[in-house]
Amino acid sequence: MVLGSYHFGNPGRDKVNAHVDDVTTPQRQRELEALADAIAAFKPTRVMVEAQRPGPTYDVMDFATFTPSLLKTGRDERIQISYRIAERAGLRSVQGIDEQPDKGEPDYFPISRVEAYAKAHGQKACLDAAFATVQASAKKFEAEQATTSIPRTLIRYNDPSTPMGGQDSYYSLLRLGDGNEQPGADLNAMWYLRNDKIFAKLINVAKPGDRVLVVYGAGHGYWLRHFASTTPGYSSIDVRPYLEKAASKLAAPR
Repeated sequence: MVLGSYHFGNPGRDKVNAHVDDVTTPQRQRELEALADAIAAFKPTRVMVEAQRPGPTYDVMDFATFTPSLLKTGRDERIQISYRIAERAGLRSVQGIDEQPDKGEPDYFPISRVEAYAKAHGQKACLDAAFATVQASAKKFEAEQATTSIPRTLIRYNDPSTPMGGQDSYYSLLRLGDGNEQPGADLNAMWYLRNDKIFAKLINVAKPGDRVLVVYGAGHGYWLRHFASTTPGYSSIDVRPYLEKAASKLAAPR
């Protein structure tokens, strides 16, 4: 099961970023508890997160010192979602399966090459259009988050037909190229490679019978679900019914 999330702590590391309200408030904590209750029904035996840790175990050492008191101060979704659920499931470890380039390795998101090509070939409008829908979605998120629960918001982030959950913005970059230079295609290839390596790390540690919950930035969801649904021996479980259950519970009269 892949649960794609926006970044709760406002790290500003993505191409398009949105301001996120404080998730440590009592109301947001109630929403996150409902989310954890719903996901717990999946009965995960492993939880994996967007953090890079060394093999062969990929264990996130921070989880060993996690206590529920950290939920009052730690805003990162790894703490608020992943650690919360892992602790509730009685897990002794959480795995960090992210992939980032080491020194001398290629950039997995070579957007600067795409931007340089667009500028040199008068295609800046094409580049801007590729990210316009994502930027519009980010603005809509900022406007609606005050009146929308976290589980309800995450349904959109896990819907492959939306800008947040799909690959349309990436595929739009394929237009940027002339046959000799193809920076848009190169970016898509490197983005695929990063996600391919992430899933390979999952395979390194998952055992037959494991029920793996992967909590990751929503942009990765498309490919991680692809690998889960097409890799022999694995199956992908749609997270959206679980999110809907949590959202409906929160919307019910108290």
